Amino acid sequence: MKKTYKILLSLVITGAVFTSCHDDLNVDPTIDPDSFTEENVFATAEDAKGALAKLYASLALTGQAGPAGQPDISGIDEGTSQYSRMLFNLNELTTDNAVVGWGDPGLPNLHEMNWDSSNDFSTAMYYRLAQEVSFCNSFIGNAEKLTDNPEVATYIAEARFLRAFAYFNLIDFYGDVPLVTAVSTDLPEQNSRAEIFQFVEAELLEIQDLLKESQANEYGRVDRVAAWALLSKLYLNAEVWTGEQLYTEAVTFANKVIQSSYSINTTDANQNGNAYDELFLADNDTNGAQNEFIFALNFDGNASRTYGGTTFLIHAAIGGSMDAAAYGVNGGWGGTRTTGALVGKFDKSISSSDDDGYPVAWNDGRAMFYTDGQSFEINTIANTFTDGYAVSKFSNLDSQGNPGNDTGGEFTDTDLPLIRLAEIYLTYAEAVLRGGAGGDTNTAAGLINQLRTRAYGNSSGNISAADITLDFILDERARELYWEGQRRTDLVRYGYFTGSSYLWPFKGGVKNGTSVDSYRVLFPLPSNILSINKNLTQNTGY
Repeated sequence: MKKTYKILLSLVITGAVFTSCHDDLNVDPTIDPDSFTEENVFATAEDAKGALAKLYASLALTGQAGPAGQPDISGIDEGTSQYSRMLFNLNELTTDNAVVGWGDPGLPNLHEMNWDSSNDFSTAMYYRLAQEVSFCNSFIGNAEKLTDNPEVATYIAEARFLRAFAYFNLIDFYGDVPLVTAVSTDLPEQNSRAEIFQFVEAELLEIQDLLKESQANEYGRVDRVAAWALLSKLYLNAEVWTGEQLYTEAVTFANKVIQSSYSINTTDANQNGNAYDELFLADNDTNGAQNEFIFALNFDGNASRTYGGTTFLIHAAIGGSMDAAAYGVNGGWGGTRTTGALVGKFDKSISSSDDDGYPVAWNDGRAMFYTDGQSFEINTIANTFTDGYAVSKFSNLDSQGNPGNDTGGEFTDTDLPLIRLAEIYLTYAEAVLRGGAGGDTNTAAGLINQLRTRAYGNSSGNISAADITLDFILDERARELYWEGQRRTDLVRYGYFTGSSYLWPFKGGVKNGTSVDSYRVLFPLPSNILSINKNLTQNTGY
């Protein structure tokens, strides 16, 4: 299933021609699916499926000609513009989870938390999400002409999910943005965060039964469990985003996900005593991990190439004395590593050496760090890969140690989960602890212990209901989900992203960390968008 759908993604990217653009959210993409017409693309359900592939591909890939050459978005390096690469930049690089040694304009500002409204990376993320909304609007408008076909009705529900997912990201990153649900050339008005929240909620509630049942869709395409999962995430953040506590709703929909056919991966196919690492290997579509992935981006080293996605996550994290071949690729980019604040959240074994003494071992198998020649403390971020432990979480080797499909070792096969069941376990626990009805802390402890048993390989790391606090859950989310695009959103929800209540190395551009102004919980609307559309008001502080 996976390979078939990846080939479909490749075909639609290379075979379709897009020419027009419009002002859905005032983005200037170089392509737009509005050139899809009923006559030339939507004549049959199979044609519509090809167009649907573009909606998924817009998050996984970057343009019309493989990894580079015909980008969807102009004004930024094409590989950088890929959705999950920018998600890493905005949601991990701005936190205690990651630093990068590269000096691309605007990139060091992310970890230093001093970006402005012309920052290339926050601007490109807005463009990518706005374009996804535009693609979805165009697809829905055209596909509705074929709604007598039940399969096309499912495609439309999937497109509505993807549009809701884009808006989920937009209100997380930018707050008040225009709500546009149909192709238009008019300059849109600005909607409040609460209004967008209500739209996303209503869309997901309406489409949940229009989507296919749990795991009944092709791998790589969403089903109704994805709608439930996104609703649980939405409700968990409701208090921050709208001022309304909806933790009971978060528990309700987390429960629906937990009771679905998805399951935590416990398969240790490579027999290294760590089933957790199977989630991030090149065969994670078949090694058991796929049963945990509720919504994932599909990658294939031959059929769907990009310099974002896991190609970026794997190459960028390799440097120093690391052997690139041990991760199934042809070389390292020597850029990303982590801070001591993340490393310190994992339990070391009693026999482990201190800080810069080697070797280092952890009881928790999720602590996937490369330490040889790497210093624990970061003294210099720029051009010094060996300052800070490297992260070896993602690999382009499969469970049997074989590299991915690209024989050149440049592009990876490893899929990237955007929502997986383990996250929803932790959503359930946090929502219960914040007062959500319909759950209990004993169940929460049981769910967390499933994750910790997998991580430790036994019950030695298990906790009791009495051990669960909000800060424990935040740290457990860090241990389970680091580098998966979650951290900034979590820290904002806890009130730790700005201010001085939680400091990490180089927060605010200072080695030991310093307080950051509260307006940084949102990114600015791009300055060039504001110059085009006078209906928009910039976020406070920018």
